[in-house]
Amino acid sequence: MRLSGKTVVVTGAARGLGRATAEACAAEGADLALLDLCDDLPGVPYPLGTAGQLEHTAELCRKAGSAVLTARCDVRDLRSVEEAVALAEERFGALDGVVNNAGIAAPSGRPAHEIGEEEWALMIDVDLSGAWRMIRSVGGAMSARRSGSIVNIASTAGLVGYRHFAGYVAAKHGLIGLTKAAALDYAPRKVRVNAVCPGSVRDDPTAEGRMLAEIARALDVPVSEHEQEFVAAQPMNALIEPADVAAAVVYLLSDDARQVTGTTLTVDGGFSAR
Repeated sequence: MRLSGKTVVVTGAARGLGRATAEACAAEGADLALLDLCDDLPGVPYPLGTAGQLEHTAELCRKAGSAVLTARCDVRDLRSVEEAVALAEERFGALDGVVNNAGIAAPSGRPAHEIGEEEWALMIDVDLSGAWRMIRSVGGAMSARRSGSIVNIASTAGLVGYRHFAGYVAAKHGLIGLTKAAALDYAPRKVRVNAVCPGSVRDDPTAEGRMLAEIARALDVPVSEHEQEFVAAQPMNALIEPADVAAAVVYLLSDDARQVTGTTLTVDGGFSAR
């Protein structure tokens, strides 16, 4: 129970890696504030998580013994983020950990010169600026308490380039830069900031994930073949499971990682080692 007595905030918690992370935190004893937009976004060509999915995540965590708060939160809007953080602080008091998981994979699938300005701005706003808004909203209180752990969910796209994904790659590279800079900002106050870089994560039906399928769709890879296509690029000949990424997050949130800050923990089966 490495997170017993701690409260963790997870954004993008309705499904996918957000759900897997929330469940893993609950299994380790954390109480949880689970945030999600619970709505679709204009410009994103696939459905996002729903209020029903967020509540299902919450129920799974409650069954594990966690106290759980759910709230709708738009990471593109500073006021929405601040209100969600205030709600969590009112319910639980101090917030010990934050997992910046909210993100989108599309609009993508085109060369850089074909990306519209609004499409570019949307990707950066959600995948990079959204994490900064959450850090901005919790950093002061964590600094005052001289305690806290922030984990940003980046990607191997934050380490290498991907053809036809310039916006996503730029946002994730930026997120790793934000991680390193914020880690130095907060290190004197004993607040840690790290990033996890998942590789190709399987769309586990129990987590209702669909990110890999949407990346495949953007690349015009048939849905019936997309897993085989991604496995072929994996040195360990297997896709990453959501639980693998969640385990890395739990470690970084826990006191086991008390001297770990400003780092990227890559969970990609060796993909980025080539």
